[in-house]
Amino acid sequence: MTVTTTRLGQAAGIATALAGAIFIAVQINHPAMDLDSVSTTDWVVRNSAKTLMSALALAGLTGLYLRQRARVGLVGLAGWLVLSAGYLLMFATTFLAAFALPSAAQVAPGWTSDVVAAAFGGKPVGDIGALSVVFAATGICYVLGGLLVGITTFRARVLARWAAVLLAVGNASTLALAVLPASFNRPMAVPTGIALIGLGVSLWRDQRREATGAVPTTTAAAPTAQLSVR
Repeated sequence: MTVTTTRLGQAAGIATALAGAIFIAVQINHPAMDLDSVSTTDWVVRNSAKTLMSALALAGLTGLYLRQRARVGLVGLAGWLVLSAGYLLMFATTFLAAFALPSAAQVAPGWTSDVVAAAFGGKPVGDIGALSVVFAATGICYVLGGLLVGITTFRARVLARWAAVLLAVGNASTLALAVLPASFNRPMAVPTGIALIGLGVSLWRDQRREATGAVPTTTAAAPTAQLSVR
């Protein structure tokens, strides 16, 4: 099989859609975020899935940006960089949660409780080093990056515009969690998951059309293919 840019684009679309599906799935029946949950198999499985989701989102976002880079400009580039940084930080923190916190809970339960609390907007009692900054930076990148990517994707008119709006609104709306009850935490993630699925499917379909479309035989036909809105 020859690896082409369209096949890579299709792969990026699949990665984005899978990331969205995993993001929704891990919210279902999510256990309480406390010390008792950290040592369970459920905790390890969910955070391992979140780590995979973050990696898939990073790959998918790159494909989304490259497909529409000519139309999103510097603001689109900034949005891609910021949101990618958010998912990179998310990858690091979920990896820590899955593979380090269960062991830490046995030897340093107080520190582990502080880390879990800080990760979800609480105030740690003890010193957790730079992790508080990392958690804050993750949230900022997630909100700001999602807003910029959503807006520029909507304006580019290349991929599904409804999904672009949902991404912007879904990511930005998480700011409300600062004043909403903890029970809203999981449902608020669903719009972003749906947005990622929509954008991923849209990119896959777009690249599939590129791969199966007829090659223009005249110079006059080329602009039509380039300017078609997908």
